[in-house]
Amino acid sequence: MTEWVQTGFELFADRSADEIIAGVDEVGRGPLCGAVVTAAVILDSDNPILGLNDSKKLSEKKRNALFDEIQEKALSWSIGRAEVEEIDQINILQATMLAMQRAVAGLSVKPTLVLVDGNRTPDFGIPARAEVKGDGRIAEISAASILAKVARDREMVELDRQYPGYGIADHKGYPTKAHMEAIKKLGVTPIHRRSFKPVRDCLPENIS
Repeated sequence: MTEWVQTGFELFADRSADEIIAGVDEVGRGPLCGAVVTAAVILDSDNPILGLNDSKKLSEKKRNALFDEIQEKALSWSIGRAEVEEIDQINILQATMLAMQRAVAGLSVKPTLVLVDGNRTPDFGIPARAEVKGDGRIAEISAASILAKVARDREMVELDRQYPGYGIADHKGYPTKAHMEAIKKLGVTPIHRRSFKPVRDCLPENIS
């Protein structure tokens, strides 16, 4: 049995030598617009990455640096996503599960165990376990959280260029006061999640 503790993180302690762990996390369940983005990461025990943490606890500069380092050093990584149309069709929870499945399916190395941040996991066809607050405890999940957040944040900056006036680059699609005021003033765009009540209430057919 091997154990690798890195700056307070586990690369899942007490794993067997032949076990291949993939960490999975998501970003974007709460926003009113844009895709939900997930990532799956298998780290290399011979090529450690220092400074991993829950992406929300890192500065943007640090996240961007780790984003590049994770892609360079990981044994395998993959980004998964579910689009706005899918979110509206099957609901945000199921869309998130679908995006996680896509991320794991995209790995070039097949894991023997998938660890998912949170309290539930979709069916990957291989053993999986949910890990509450795993992004702050398990390095593979932390790495996944960083990839997912940086990837989605960059998408939001691009969408801000395509749909100016909504402030998307700043709030990343979350339901801030400024975002709600922009929707009411400028209208609902194709990238907004119409199944979410704050957006649905702003559709022309629902305004009294």
